[in-house]
Amino acid sequence: MRRVHYGYWLALAITVVMAAVMLWWGREPICKCGYVKLWHGAVVSSENSQHITDWYTPSHIIHGLLFYGLLWLVAWKLPLGWRFAIATAIEAGWELLENTDRVIEHYRAVTISLDYYGDSVLNSVCDVAAMWLGFALARKLPVWASVVLALGFEAFTTWMIRDGLALNVLMLLWPLEAVKDWQGAL
Repeated sequence: MRRVHYGYWLALAITVVMAAVMLWWGREPICKCGYVKLWHGAVVSSENSQHITDWYTPSHIIHGLLFYGLLWLVAWKLPLGWRFAIATAIEAGWELLENTDRVIEHYRAVTISLDYYGDSVLNSVCDVAAMWLGFALARKLPVWASVVLALGFEAFTTWMIRDGLALNVLMLLWPLEAVKDWQGAL
């Protein structure tokens, strides 16, 4: 029987610590609505980023595709398990950062996310799991397929909800009123 690399256990521990920190900060374990849905599709809603999956799940899969590729380039000598743990640490760090009061208020001020009050702990853990899926897909797929998948997810979410990973990062770092207006016209 093959032993599981320590990096995978470390990734799991990082995720548990992330969830514990979010609970300690007072983040909701699940949606305040009192139930858990597999999919929540209303972007402009207080339930967005509260359930298992939503329109932002593809961006977390893209994170996994990107992290696998970047870590393959810069840390190719490290065992896969350690690269997986590093990717998980980056994703968990992002989840913690985006759920700070300062970033939540920034999102609410510069985007159409007026009803956004942060992710539930369940949603953040599932976002990390979505990154794991992207990481695993990137490991198995040819590079061209990973690129097509990432671009496809970005194009689809941009078309469906006028948002995606690129627009999310843009509006976080360099908010543009024209983009906010375009997103709000949905």
